[in-house]
Amino acid sequence: MSLLVVGSVALDSVETPFGIKEDVLGGSATYFSTSASFFSPVNVVAVVGEDFPEPHLQFLRERGVNLDGLTREPGRTFRWKGRYGWQLNEAETLDTQLNVFQSFTPRLPDSYRDSRYVFLGNIHPELQSQVLDQVKGPRLVAADTMNFWITGSRPALLKTLERVDLLFINDSEARQLSGEHNIVLAARNILAMGPKRVVIKRGEYGALLFEHDHVFACPALPLAEVFDPTGAGDTFAGGFMGTLATSEELSPAILRRAMVMGSVMASFAVEKFSLERLREIDRGLIRARFSDFKKLTHFEDLGPLED
Repeated sequence: MSLLVVGSVALDSVETPFGIKEDVLGGSATYFSTSASFFSPVNVVAVVGEDFPEPHLQFLRERGVNLDGLTREPGRTFRWKGRYGWQLNEAETLDTQLNVFQSFTPRLPDSYRDSRYVFLGNIHPELQSQVLDQVKGPRLVAADTMNFWITGSRPALLKTLERVDLLFINDSEARQLSGEHNIVLAARNILAMGPKRVVIKRGEYGALLFEHDHVFACPALPLAEVFDPTGAGDTFAGGFMGTLATSEELSPAILRRAMVMGSVMASFAVEKFSLERLREIDRGLIRARFSDFKKLTHFEDLGPLED
C-alpha cells in the first residue's frame, strides 16, 4: 500500500569521535524513505535548494522513492551541523540553517492524496495539520515531534495529536510532553492526548510500544561498531511504517514485527556516516539481522521455572 512521508531533505555536517563529514546527505524524509523503500513504495514531499546535488536525488529514485512531491526552490538547502561525544546518545547542535526549508509549505500532488499510510516528519505541527487536510481517509497517520515544538508550539502540537494514530517520540521528549517522569505514566498521558499508539525511542536501550491494552519492549541490537546515530530515529520509523504498509491488518503481532524491523533498520544506519550503510544493504542482510534480533530475544525453549 502507498506510504507518504513529509519532512526534510537536507545536507548535514557531522562530527563524532570517529570522524568528520561535511555536507553529507541527511534529513528526516531522506532517512525515512530510504529505510521504508526496502518494504514499500514511498511518496516524498519536501523541498531542496538550487545547491542540492542531483546524485542524491538519483539515489532516492533508484531506491524506488517517488519524488513528484519534492520541489527545488531558489536558494540554499536546509543545513544542520552537529557534534556527538563518546556516548553518542545526543547531538550538540552547532549550526542550523533553514534556508529554503524556512518557507516550506507542503503541497501534495493529486497522486499522493490517497496514500493509505502517512508519516509526518519533524516539522512544525501546523504544517503537519496542513498535510492531514490534504489526504483522503488514510488508514494510519504517524507523526514525529521534538522538544522545540513541545516547548514553543504546544497548542498547535496538541491539536495535531488529536488527529494522529501513532506518535514516535524519544524518552526525554515523552517526559517533557507529558509532565511525567515515569515512562509508563508518560505514555499513558500521551495516549490520552489522542494517539492510539505511542512508540518511545530509547536509543541504545531499544524502543517501547504502548497501546491502551498492549505494551511491547524491543531491544536495540548490541553493535561492535557505531559511528553516527544521526537519522537513526527516522530510519527506525521508516522500517516500522514500511512493514505496516505491506500488511492488511494492524494486529499486535504485526505491530511487534514492525518494532523489530524498525530496530533492524536503525542498527544498520548507525554503522556508518550519513546513509552510507543503507546504500550497501539488501533484503538478504535485512532478513539475517532480523533473525539475529529473534535470537536475541527468544527464550521460550529455556524450559519452565523450577521450584
